[in-house]
Amino acid sequence: MAEHVESEAGVEGNTRRIEASVVTDFSDRMSYGGYLDLPTLLSAQRPISRPEHHDELLFIIQHQTTELWLKLVLHELETARDLMRADELGRALKCVARVKHIQKTLTEQWSVLATLTPAEYAQFRGVLGNASGFQSFQYRAVEFVLGNKNAKMLAVFEADPEATAVLTAALETPSLYDEFLRLLARAGYPIPASVLERDVTQAWTFAPELVPVFAQIYAHTDEHWAAYETCEELVDLEDNFQLWRFRHLKTVERIIGNKRGTGGSSGATFLQRALELTFFPELYAVRTEIPG
Repeated sequence: MAEHVESEAGVEGNTRRIEASVVTDFSDRMSYGGYLDLPTLLSAQRPISRPEHHDELLFIIQHQTTELWLKLVLHELETARDLMRADELGRALKCVARVKHIQKTLTEQWSVLATLTPAEYAQFRGVLGNASGFQSFQYRAVEFVLGNKNAKMLAVFEADPEATAVLTAALETPSLYDEFLRLLARAGYPIPASVLERDVTQAWTFAPELVPVFAQIYAHTDEHWAAYETCEELVDLEDNFQLWRFRHLKTVERIIGNKRGTGGSSGATFLQRALELTFFPELYAVRTEIPG
């Protein structure tokens, strides 16, 4: 009996046998391709260069996969924000942990696009018109959820009602950081009223009055472990985001140098300024206050 099973499931002539129990008839069953709607997904790559340039498929897939990952990042961050609002910090941090892994994948993904040489990109860049990653509403929504809000960005999406709705909701809803600070206040930490009552449609700016609060958390980590762990998880999020921005900048410099962006920006110079943006400045400032 054992010999029969080994022969049926083994390898012969460098070919693996298909086990008898493997389902092969999908005439009335859900298949892998059906569940993932692969016909739609795999037909969404439509190069427009004529004659079609070999490397345009790379360019499209790079950006489409980024958008898929951003969709999941947004899903997880919004859930983390809602869980913090419900004082479910542990579950919120599980979502944050997943985002951190996605961020690493997104950052590493730039190395694939970096295989596109300046000469290769120049041969089809013109067909992009004014299409640019600057117009990624999901990227902007992620920034908004993390607190880096900018209502002026909505003008870019006026022709897209669905994108405008997503961004408007993110603009008007407290950020992940807002909800963390509110959670701390409910837990008895002395979060100033000016912070709790701020206009959440505005970009977060440095609040020096929060630094002493975080200094106490960092000075007595055993007593404030949940708050301390969350602070460090948020720092990880910002670090990862900045690494992504930096790799974006260096990839753009590598491929187009200092040319203007297709969307009309100054290109690399514009991306360089994004590195000056911050999400949780107090969590960096508190490090200066830690003795030692």
